[in-house]
Amino acid sequence: MKKYQSIFLAAFAFSFVACEPEFENPVTNESYSRGEADFTTYVALGNSLTAGYMDGTMYRSGQQYSFPNLLAKQFAVVGGGSFTQPSFNDDVNDVGGLLFMGQPAAATRLILNMSTSGPENLTGTPTIEISDLQAKAYNNMGVPGAKSFHLLASGYGNLANMATGTANPYFVRHATSPNTTVLSDAMSLNPTFFTNWIGANDVLAYALSGGTGENQEGNTDPSTYSSNDITDPQVFEAAYKTIINTLTSNGAKGVVATIPDITSIPHFTTVPYNPLTAEALGGEAVVTQLNTSLLDPIKQILTAIGEGDRIQLYSTTSGNPLLITDETLTDVSATLTAALIANNYPAETAAVLGQVFGRARHATRSDLFVLGTSGIIGTASALPSPLDKLGVTFPLEDKYVLIPSEQQQIKTATDKFNDIIWSVSGSKKLAIADMNAIMRYLTTGIRLSDGQWYTADYFKGTENMNKVLFSLDGVHPNPRGYAFVANEIVKVINEHYKSNLPLLVPGNYPGVTIKASN
Repeated sequence: MKKYQSIFLAAFAFSFVACEPEFENPVTNESYSRGEADFTTYVALGNSLTAGYMDGTMYRSGQQYSFPNLLAKQFAVVGGGSFTQPSFNDDVNDVGGLLFMGQPAAATRLILNMSTSGPENLTGTPTIEISDLQAKAYNNMGVPGAKSFHLLASGYGNLANMATGTANPYFVRHATSPNTTVLSDAMSLNPTFFTNWIGANDVLAYALSGGTGENQEGNTDPSTYSSNDITDPQVFEAAYKTIINTLTSNGAKGVVATIPDITSIPHFTTVPYNPLTAEALGGEAVVTQLNTSLLDPIKQILTAIGEGDRIQLYSTTSGNPLLITDETLTDVSATLTAALIANNYPAETAAVLGQVFGRARHATRSDLFVLGTSGIIGTASALPSPLDKLGVTFPLEDKYVLIPSEQQQIKTATDKFNDIIWSVSGSKKLAIADMNAIMRYLTTGIRLSDGQWYTADYFKGTENMNKVLFSLDGVHPNPRGYAFVANEIVKVINEHYKSNLPLLVPGNYPGVTIKASN
């Protein structure tokens, strides 16, 4: 039911022209200095946030706006050397995505099509073949999808390990040998300065899955983890210490970044918990029918057993909440089935209703929905009417929603990981960019030096197109957002290492990619 996609406003006919990076102040040899830092060989470690990932993938024109590449241009003003990134020249049509042995392995990048109401993948076929090996260490060693312990994992770049899921396709493309590690390749360049922004994926993968993974606290064997699991703090600490000790072993200085509160990013804050207006449901008559024939009988039985708050009757005057599955609830399927049979429902019908609503409840404002939920609200379930609409009469699966208990697990892990980052990096007297605090400022809004007010919101057309720092995947920055990140790192370098580096102007960088047609 496309009407449920109305939470995305239609895109408008605006385009952003990529500008050459500009400094906030005129660049002169007299104005700027490196201070106590040596930027001769800058190496960046991290995950997709370091690689320049945006709009759901890596693509040629987007990669140039990675924050390390932007930083390197600032470092060049005070003697910084050349900066290289994994080649994406084979992305000939600039659509992104991946191929593995000629078969699609990752989707193309997201765009906004003016004729639709939401983001969609750019039409085209990926041309980036994972097996076309570059076998080269680059200054930008950001690897999309990498967790902390992956930077130390031998074979993480081995093409042969793609079949077992123990290799990363992005690192496979440029690992210098099958059994090298990300950290080893980074150190082969003998960095004099580094940035390290690793750790987000140690909780982000769990969040993006709607909490379907496991919290592995207490399990110190990461080889047993699934991709969506939360990393054990001891594993994180051991990996992080090794990374930092290795990076600083030859006297290099650098900046580390903390892990943002990922539940505050647009991927989890864009879809409201109550988008079901009477109009979206099909009109007042439909609302009345749903209440009478389905919701009210279920609610009466739940009320009788002290669980009446699980289900709400739909309103004709305000937005109604989505129906979800909550695995933390007591399963009352048998009770519902028996009560419905006692109220003269056919046994088969009662059994189906009992199963569907046994752990169902209506969402509250404390629940967070992943961005992709918008596209499936109201679409067909496997059951006939009236249980045929996902999120309306059939509960959404766990993978679409982060319930409060899952959010708490994410927060607890994030806090522990950030404590480790502060402690380990502080012991080495490294500069720390507190991206966790910065994200909190963005959720309420922050005015930057270019005079523009920016927020951690999703694109909503002309309403906020100049204020958006996130790309269309709702997780990664757009070029303007990466310029913002680079600025925050420049600020801590200037303060911590007594440097005087120029700042960028985020407003001079592109925003969301909008096309008249796809």
